[in-house]
Amino acid sequence: MEEITFKTEVFEGPLDLLLHLIAVHKLDIYDINISELVDQYISYIKSMKENNLDIASDFIAMASRLVYIKTVSLLPKKEEAEKLKEELTGELIEYRDLKICAEKLAGMTEGFDKLSREPADIKADMTYRRFHDSAELVYAYLNAVGKKLRKLPPPEDSFKEIVAKAVVSVSSRVKYIYKLISMTGKVSLDDVYYSSATRSELVASFLAVLEMSRKGIISLSGSDNDVYMEIGSGDIENAAAEFDEF
Repeated sequence: MEEITFKTEVFEGPLDLLLHLIAVHKLDIYDINISELVDQYISYIKSMKENNLDIASDFIAMASRLVYIKTVSLLPKKEEAEKLKEELTGELIEYRDLKICAEKLAGMTEGFDKLSREPADIKADMTYRRFHDSAELVYAYLNAVGKKLRKLPPPEDSFKEIVAKAVVSVSSRVKYIYKLISMTGKVSLDDVYYSSATRSELVASFLAVLEMSRKGIISLSGSDNDVYMEIGSGDIENAAAEFDEF
């Protein structure tokens, strides 16, 4: 992977950064390679951390969104991944088109800011001369009240479901699976997945198995629904530590 040297000040937001990565690495915006895009985006975020640059919250939110899309794309049912990918593609295309239009408009107004003259003293007539039907006044009043209500903060009950769900880290599942195999010597892959109590725990277990297998910490044997895990020769401490920051 080539070293990233651009600065965050160049980008107005995460969509701007994604368009840059797509252009630099010649990706197809209509059929994005999510895995490659995630790697490039995370690499950029890490480079910002290494250079002690402040990272805006929307950049972090986009990183979480990309990782989630990549995660669900690895699961057997890919309908959700395709839907999320289509939503991201639509946002990128819309942002790209608006950016092109903005550049064209900026070019059309080039030089206007160099023209200056003394402001004219214009006396404004503040007399209101419109006549309104009673139904129009009622509609305007209701519309104004509605706008006021939309600015109110959401009730506390709307946050209960979000706050109540704990996010399970991948590093914790790496350590759990390794300890489980160490105690029994051999563990069924299905047992680990079916014992997951929440969706977050299931996704973390899936990623943990992939990482442990890739690094040789565990070895997989069997086929179809009879797949078992055994201890391999990899270093468990390094593998778990890599996920602590996520």
